[in-house]
Amino acid sequence: MNMQQLEFQKYDGAANDFVIVDLRNQPFDLTEELIAQICHRRRGVGADGLMTLSGGVEDYDFVMHYYNSDGREADMCGNGGRCIAVFAWMQGVKGRGQSDGEVVAWYHFLASDGPHDAVILQWDKDSNSGQVQLSMRDVECEGVRNVLDGWLLNTGVPHYVQTVDDIEHYDVVNEGRRIRHLPELGPEGANVNFVHQLDDGRLMVRTYERGVEDETWACGTGVTASAIVTKLNRVCTKGGDFRVDYKYGQQLITDVRLTGPVSLNFAGTYEVHN
Repeated sequence: MNMQQLEFQKYDGAANDFVIVDLRNQPFDLTEELIAQICHRRRGVGADGLMTLSGGVEDYDFVMHYYNSDGREADMCGNGGRCIAVFAWMQGVKGRGQSDGEVVAWYHFLASDGPHDAVILQWDKDSNSGQVQLSMRDVECEGVRNVLDGWLLNTGVPHYVQTVDDIEHYDVVNEGRRIRHLPELGPEGANVNFVHQLDDGRLMVRTYERGVEDETWACGTGVTASAIVTKLNRVCTKGGDFRVDYKYGQQLITDVRLTGPVSLNFAGTYEVHN
């Protein structure tokens, strides 16, 4: 039996956690089964998802591929996109605005849903944490549809958003699991977000994520979708607070930017037995 060492770093974006692997210097066959093993919370590293960083695409600093904890690839992950920017910086990837006095680093990268810009606004080396802003895809106004008791839209992946009372005690897991597969949300289903505006004006969001098939403590594309449909900017989740900026046009919602916390948890190696 052969054994390979897979080097990785573990990050979280508001407690939405990821294993990130640099494939530029360690080509690796990351199968759906292997990714699920790595993300398993009892038998693996444990994570909501896994990302790979690779290069070789002209005009982009790097390429991001994102996989849910079940091993299946998804088009985008907002918190993942913010985390991989810090990972790229840690790996020495040259960006567009490194150490210019205003930002720590700025990257233009390609994900499965298209191009993104990520700006590391602040980083504390003692706590290995900081703030990162990510540009998100434009959203067609016609694509924000009333479905069931809420809204359906795509902010990189499809999201359903529904307003609820007493969000703190809401049964997110069971209700999210029930709604997630309803035919009105499309053949692949959608992530399910439950939202409630707090007395201080912030929007509280709790998300059931497909592919994870559980509640996650934060979801970047879900936070973005929830902010867009409610037209609020300040969002809180179990894992941390966000700001979502955007501009409503006649046909498109543009200049969508997601800003929130990122932390480096640890680095390690994972033994793969072939």
